[in-house]
Amino acid sequence: MKISEDDAGRAPANALSARKDRGYPAKIIAQMMFVSGETAEASQETTTIIEEIVHTQVVEMLKRSTVLATRRGSRSISTSDLFFLIRHDKAKLSRLVTFLSWKDVRKTAKDSDDKGGDAADIGGDDPLGGADAGAGGGGPAVGDTGKKNKRTKVILPWDVSSFFSEQVPERDDDDDEDEEEMNAATILRLKTADERTKNMTKEEYVHYSECRQASFTFRKAKRFREWAGFHLYTESKPNDDIVDILGFLTFEIVQTLTEEALQVKAEEEKTKSRNGDADVQSQKRKMETGLFGEQEEGRTPVGPKHIQEAFRRLQEKPIPGRTRVWMGGPRSLQRKELRLI
Repeated sequence: MKISEDDAGRAPANALSARKDRGYPAKIIAQMMFVSGETAEASQETTTIIEEIVHTQVVEMLKRSTVLATRRGSRSISTSDLFFLIRHDKAKLSRLVTFLSWKDVRKTAKDSDDKGGDAADIGGDDPLGGADAGAGGGGPAVGDTGKKNKRTKVILPWDVSSFFSEQVPERDDDDDEDEEEMNAATILRLKTADERTKNMTKEEYVHYSECRQASFTFRKAKRFREWAGFHLYTESKPNDDIVDILGFLTFEIVQTLTEEALQVKAEEEKTKSRNGDADVQSQKRKMETGLFGEQEEGRTPVGPKHIQEAFRRLQEKPIPGRTRVWMGGPRSLQRKELRLI
């Protein structure tokens, strides 16, 4: 499957070629793929395809956010516009809200504690942390951080509480269904990461930890704005929260693509093995003893065709809470809306 410019909704080819820093995300994407389960070294063609998909998604989010801001009578996009775009994915939205609330905690602790103190211990730059963030900030450390480090609640624009100036005090025993769904997804990812790292040596785990901190935006905000072409789609300069949210979402895009591509590759190898492919059967007989063991040398990495098929599948998946309506005419001629991953 070839990702055309019309299907992907990305910028024209001349706009893509006009970007001066095309090589900037390649290493970041490779590190994110490694954290997401791809242990083999991805080719440059594979990372280029993922880069174009990520760029397409970022541009689409900027365009849609600008439209929403215009409807509100504003020239600048806000965090509420980005919240609205991912409102159907409750688990991802909850992770994003948690990430932003703990980001505020870290900033407050850093400003209030001149000596540094515990500010550095309140979460780290870890996409697989408690908040599962991909924008260069992870979840909080477990423990009592005191009243000054209490999370500030992020109020979503469609919450009933956003209609009132005064807020009801939070209760410690309040249960949030979205947060429970987020925690379930986070625990599953942490369990997978634990399985991958339990047999690692010290040097291997250091490398893995460095890859976990990969981010499009952390300490690279200006570079990210130039790469995404903010000035082409927004009239005003987005604030730091907008950039951090996009950084979070770009990690989610790469991780989702990689996980889906690995599943596509596994299905392909299973089909070849069933049909008697000698190469696949020889690889299947090798035992995996470690992440960087000799047995991994014969493993083929995810290729461009797997990424393209993963992208196609993700575009075909139905969006929760939305129903497709047939508007008449041949379905093949109907233009499909680009789905945000």
